Amino acid sequence: MDPVHEDFFAGGAGDERTLRANEAAYERRRIVPRVLRATGDRDLRLTLFGTELATPILVAPTAFHKLAHPDGEAATARGAAGAGTVMVVSMAATQPIEEIAAAGGPLWFQLYPQPDLAFTAAVIKRAEAAGCRALVVTVDSPVFGRRERDLRNGFLDLPAGLACENLRDAEGRVRSIEMDATLGWDRIAWLRGVTGLPLLLKGILHPADARLAVEHGVDGLIVSNHGGRQLDGAVATVDALPAVVDAVGGRVPVLVDGGIRRGGDVLVALALGADAVLIGRPVVWGLAAGGAPGVLKKLRDLTGELDHAMALAGAKRLADLTPDLVAV
Repeated sequence: MDPVHEDFFAGGAGDERTLRANEAAYERRRIVPRVLRATGDRDLRLTLFGTELATPILVAPTAFHKLAHPDGEAATARGAAGAGTVMVVSMAATQPIEEIAAAGGPLWFQLYPQPDLAFTAAVIKRAEAAGCRALVVTVDSPVFGRRERDLRNGFLDLPAGLACENLRDAEGRVRSIEMDATLGWDRIAWLRGVTGLPLLLKGILHPADARLAVEHGVDGLIVSNHGGRQLDGAVATVDALPAVVDAVGGRVPVLVDGGIRRGGDVLVALALGADAVLIGRPVVWGLAAGGAPGVLKKLRDLTGELDHAMALAGAKRLADLTPDLVAV
C-alpha cells in the first residue's frame, strides 16, 4: 500500500490520544474465567434486525477501500459474506452500492446526513433499492476531524480515477461529503419519515445521548469515537460502553467499535454489554494483504479466537458473557 494511504487508514485526529486509548482500554482489562461449565461446542450465532449471523463480529464502515486493494469494497463484501456477517458500507465507498451488493451477503449502509435533504433521501432510497438492511447514521461528525498525518502528507482528496461513488447525484456529478454542524435530533425524526429501515446511530459515547436516542425511536446504537479520528481526547469506547448499556436498559441493541484487535477483546466487549462489535482497521489490513480471502481470514481468525476465549472463560453462548467475567 502507498505509505500515504496507509497513514490515512492507520491515523487518528490530533495527537492520536484517543486512537491509542481505544486499544489501551482493552489492555487494561482482564478476563476472570469460570471453570467446570461444560461448554462443549460453543454457539456464536446471533440475530440482528432479522438477519442471523454466524459471528458477533461485523465489518465497520471505512472509506476508500480501493486505496487498499484494487477489488475495493466488493472484495470486502465477499469476505464478510464468507464469514457469515454484515458489512456496513461507507457512504464514502469507492465503488457504488449496487456493485458491492452484487458480491452477496447482508449489507447495512452508513450515512452522513447531508444538508441537502433531497439528495440525502435519494442516497437512502438507492441503498434501500440495493438491498441494504439497516441504515447507520454517523452522528459524531459536525465537522471533519483534524487528521494531522493526512495534513502532513497532503492527502486531501482521492487519486485520479477514484471517487466516492455513492455520492453521485442524478446528473452523475460526484458531490463532496458535507459535515453538517446544524445536525440535531429533528433530523433523526426526519430520517424516520424517509425510510422504514432499522435506524442505528453511530458515535454515541454519553449515556444521556443514549437515552435521547431511544426516546427518538432509533433501533440501535453504536458506541464509537470514529476510531479516534474525530475528537482527540474523547473517551475510549469500551470505557464508555457500560454506562451506555445501562442507559439503554435492553430496549435496543448496543454495538461497539474501536480498538478491537483480538478475540479476547471481543469477549470483553460482549461481557460488558455489547450485543456485537464492529472492526475497521483490521479488515482493511486483511483486504490490503489478500483481497476478499484476506478479509475472510481476518474475520475467521477473530471469530476463532473468540470461540477459544469463550471455552477458556466458561461460556457456551454469547448470552453467557456477563460483566463479572471482566476485571480492570
